[in-house]
Amino acid sequence: MSAPEELASRAELTARTVPMMKLSDGSDSSMTPAPKVALGSDTELAAQKRFEVVGNAVITGGAGTLGLQAGHALLEHGLEGIMILDVNPTQSQAEIEALKARFPSAKISALAVDVTDEIAVSAAMQEAVSFLGSIDILICFVGIVGCVETLKMPVSQWRKVIDVNLTGTFICAQAAAQHMVKRGKGGSIIFIASISAHRVNFPQPQVAYNVSKASLLMLKNSLAAEWAQYGIRTNSISPGYMDTILNEGDGIAEHRRIWAERNPSGRMGSPSELTGAIVLLASRANTYMNGSDIVVDGGAIVF
Repeated sequence: MSAPEELASRAELTARTVPMMKLSDGSDSSMTPAPKVALGSDTELAAQKRFEVVGNAVITGGAGTLGLQAGHALLEHGLEGIMILDVNPTQSQAEIEALKARFPSAKISALAVDVTDEIAVSAAMQEAVSFLGSIDILICFVGIVGCVETLKMPVSQWRKVIDVNLTGTFICAQAAAQHMVKRGKGGSIIFIASISAHRVNFPQPQVAYNVSKASLLMLKNSLAAEWAQYGIRTNSISPGYMDTILNEGDGIAEHRRIWAERNPSGRMGSPSELTGAIVLLASRANTYMNGSDIVVDGGAIVF
């Protein structure tokens, strides 16, 4: 860089303006007012209302076991509609049709979307709004993992994992939040992180996955701070090893044994055991949870 160019770049640097983050003031006229709690005579109805899920949800990676279980639980608690975004939703077409049959009054649809393609994601979110009427909840299940020794890891694999798990989640959150802000009713965004975000897993090496999930926690924190003024709560769940198809097969039988032995509960988690945290973060009970991470791992994280 020549001297004039360096002087010009320094001048631009010192003349820059940096945006200021705005927080909510929590007043009744803000997007984060304290809830109005009235004790009614019907205690059973009050209990149901506490964990009522209102509106519509977009679930990325929603055609997988965890996403489908989450959708089912949310519909049980009052969710009106779901748009499932998945790179290959037809793989679970039978399960999606079963969901429609069980909840005939709900709007349920699916789209094939690559979450790393911001144009495709933007179009999918717009289609979700057109089909459902609104996006009130976003749950990001999409994630890939590659277990390889770091010394031998292709840089292309590192980039792919970070692109899908972190950048893809950012793209979906930004696109959904834009609709939430435009509507002016707030919303709930839930990232699916991992215990891998908190500590190194054993015995498999998976550095890219661990870094991508740890980064999700900071993304969650940053958005929780920035978007609270719009009434958008951004939280995450960190599951332990869940007993899904991704953790099946003879090739990881020894890994499964080690995971169970190192867990106080002595086993992997059932997909249904993640739904309680999902419902909590999506429901009326979540009005003062923002920037939180819920660990659901049977106690593995204590070691």
